[in-house]
Amino acid sequence: MHNAVIQYTCLLAIVLFSVMLAQKIKIAYPIVLVLVGLPLGFVPFLRGVEIKPELIFVIFLPPLLYEAAWNTSWKDFWKWRRVISSFAFPVVIITSCVVALVSASLIPGFTLATGFLLGGIVSPPDAVSASAILKNIKVPQRFITIVEGESLMNDASSLVVFRFALAAVLTGNFVFINAATDFVLVIVMGVAIGLLVGFIFYTIHRWLPTSNNMDVVLTFITPYAMYMAAEEFHFSGVLAVVSGGLFLSARQQQFLSHRSRLQGVNVWEAVAFVLNGIVFILIGLEFPVVIKNLGPDGLSSAIRYSAIITGVLIVTRFASTFGATVITMVMSKIITVADPNPGWRAPILLGWTGMRGVVSLAAALSIPITLNTGHLFPNRDLILFITFSVILVTLVLQGLTLPALVKLVNMPDPDFAVMSIEQQRQLVRKKLSYLSLKILEENYHEYTVHNGMIKALKLRYAADAEFLKDWEKDDNASRADKFYKDYRDIMAHLLKEQRVFLQTLNKKENISDILIRHQLELLDLEEEKLRQHFEAGA
Repeated sequence: MHNAVIQYTCLLAIVLFSVMLAQKIKIAYPIVLVLVGLPLGFVPFLRGVEIKPELIFVIFLPPLLYEAAWNTSWKDFWKWRRVISSFAFPVVIITSCVVALVSASLIPGFTLATGFLLGGIVSPPDAVSASAILKNIKVPQRFITIVEGESLMNDASSLVVFRFALAAVLTGNFVFINAATDFVLVIVMGVAIGLLVGFIFYTIHRWLPTSNNMDVVLTFITPYAMYMAAEEFHFSGVLAVVSGGLFLSARQQQFLSHRSRLQGVNVWEAVAFVLNGIVFILIGLEFPVVIKNLGPDGLSSAIRYSAIITGVLIVTRFASTFGATVITMVMSKIITVADPNPGWRAPILLGWTGMRGVVSLAAALSIPITLNTGHLFPNRDLILFITFSVILVTLVLQGLTLPALVKLVNMPDPDFAVMSIEQQRQLVRKKLSYLSLKILEENYHEYTVHNGMIKALKLRYAADAEFLKDWEKDDNASRADKFYKDYRDIMAHLLKEQRVFLQTLNKKENISDILIRHQLELLDLEEEKLRQHFEAGA
């Protein structure tokens, strides 16, 4: 136990320095972590560190999925629901079928059931990888929404395919009608349980006397409750977490106080960062172990099979994205779709965002060592090697080249012609200023005359309203950009000097340290407000 704590502490330190390196060289940190983890597998001190599938499924997966779902816009998710659903279910099933047919005909000893098992493992792109890589790339928001939404949903469908294929290999029985019925049931009931558990926690937050710390702790209990409740009844725990997370995220303003939201965001960001970092470095760390188990005789053929399966996955995804585009254009003549003419750029970029990751890793490692008969599970080591190879190649190759592809394709933002993010931000701010002035004038007119603080508040909103009155004009828009930059720089300087002054003031004995710390917290909130306000338009 003592040795394990030291090992994971060392890994955490390596994660931190690897992420620093990734930021320095401007590469998505999952790629750097996997590459750093590869040579670490040969370090004697770290050879005892193993990835246990139950550790990934039960400990890591629920909070990571919940955090991703919490940060997903339900409004955008619903707008692009058809595209997301088509990639999350039909594309995963098609990919699994293609991988099954190719592997069964190519790899000696592979049956169709074993092929479907491999297909279920390697078919889902990873939500964490996609989010980390797209974060530093300038692409339309709708593209990010589709990729992240697909990655959230397809984990569930791939794991259901994996579950049925594993049962077929273990028992030797497979009935398509029963499997199809169970597939639908597992998905529908997973969503239902997620929504039910989400509603229960919504009620607890809203009607019971919780504190800020209790709210944050409850948000950590929530994904585990959703996942375990669904898995207990053999339904999709992944879909339970995703659906419940989306349900609560859309209603967070109703049941969480502002302090709970601020505190929760900070805590969750740190926890998700640690979990993601450890998982990705463990992927690289485990790969040498998989190679060793495979043996030198089977390594060359395993590399060949892995290259073929990886190529099949990439080609199938491209075919699926262009197929979905054609279907969307045809269906737009029958029903209303979000984008009747997706063009050719979006399918190319979507086709190259099939990075695999955590779920594929956990599924492969959860394959039992032996069958029900006591014999060794057929080709288990080869399946593990192919899975790790697919994760490594897609993450590194596609992740590293995606920024260049985005630049080459030069996909315009279809929503920019309607109203850019900056224009939306200015419009919202102007409307808020007019609303506040109206409320102050109608309900608190006397206060604006006699109360100096309220009068200053009214003057601030009036200044905002006057400044933003004609912001739509081009000359005013460029002038506003310059003013905002000046405001941000000057405000940052003022906050910095105020902190120095408060720290100097705190050295005097007649000033309370608690009061100074409270004022410093207010400055932190002001700086965070400044950051979020200007990053919204970045």
